[in-house]
Formats: sequence, C-alpha cells, structure tokens
Amino acid sequence: MITGHCLCGAVKFSYDAEPKWTLNCHCESCRRATSTAMTTWISVPRTALHFSAAMPEYYASSTGVRRSFCGQCGSPLTYEHEQLPDEVHVLAGALSDPAAARPQAHIFVGEQLPWFEAADDLPRYEQTRADGQPIRRGPRQ
Repeated sequence: MITGHCLCGAVKFSYDAEPKWTLNCHCESCRRATSTAMTTWISVPRTALHFSAAMPEYYASSTGVRRSFCGQCGSPLTYEHEQLPDEVHVLAGALSDPAAARPQAHIFVGEQLPWFEAADDLPRYEQTRADGQPIRRGPRQ
C-alpha cells in the first residue's frame, strides 16, 4: 500500500496497485499547476486510489482535464483527463515516501525550461512516449 498526503495532512490518499508508469513532465501546464520546473507523475488505476480524511477540491484546468488540490493548504495532488477514464495521475512529491518513485522517462522536453536540467540518463521525449523514439538520453549537452 502506497500512501501520501497534502502539506497540512488534511487530505490523505493511498493506492494499492502497481503504477502504469512514472514520468517526469516538463510541459508548461504542469509547471504552472505545481509552480515547479518539472513534475513527476505516477499513473495509477482509478479504482486503486482512495482518499481518507478530507476530500480534495478540483479545478478544471483545461478542456477535459481536472486537477485536485487540498482545499485547506492548496497542495496540488492529482491530474485526471476524460480521455483516460481508468487512470489518475498522482504527484510523486505528495507520497509519504517520494524517494520510492522511479521515473521511467522525461516527457514534453520541447517545453523544458532552459535553466533546468535533471542529471539522470532517462530517455527524453519531445512530447509523449506515444510520439515515437526519444530525442536523447540524459541531460542536454
């Protein structure tokens, strides 16, 4: 059982299934929603994610997309897209043990900030992994 919570602890969650994937996203939308240079998302089956204590609030950030956050402290928690009805993306930083997350790749590196680079050898995709082969492995040279 994997657990997590918001900053103040009002919203707690758990999931009891293997993630479909864990990816580092550099898109502008995710950066703005989390006020970070990059976000790490974990895709879990919708039926495996359970909230306890307070329920999160939701914000429709774009057509077909809603993001959850704690209504008390504002911590961002999840991403949901109507085209992916069977999965929910959980922010790795909200896990009780975020060091346990194991990203598999970087996506939307075409939108990556010029002053940020992650020092790992993971594949980098211009947009998504569905768009083909990675444009490189590891940091920009």
